[in-house]
Amino acid sequence: MSATEVLQRYGTWALLRFVVALLVFVALHLVRLPLVWLAWVLEFGMSRVDRLVTAGVSGGYTARPEREPLRHNDWR
Repeated sequence: MSATEVLQRYGTWALLRFVVALLVFVALHLVRLPLVWLAWVLEFGMSRVDRLVTAGVSGGYTARPEREPLRHNDWR
């Protein structure tokens, strides 16, 4: 059904209600996006803080775990 058919069959008010409902739907989703981004940033930060606190309490935090050097020609 085209916009002109809606106008002829249901009138101007029905078309205006539909357009307003569509605009409200789009506006609510556009308002929601920054809040989702903020929640994502908070989740990222909180997970890093949690990881640091857990590592600190459980035995110390090192930036990189100590590894043994690779021994390519060691035949032991």
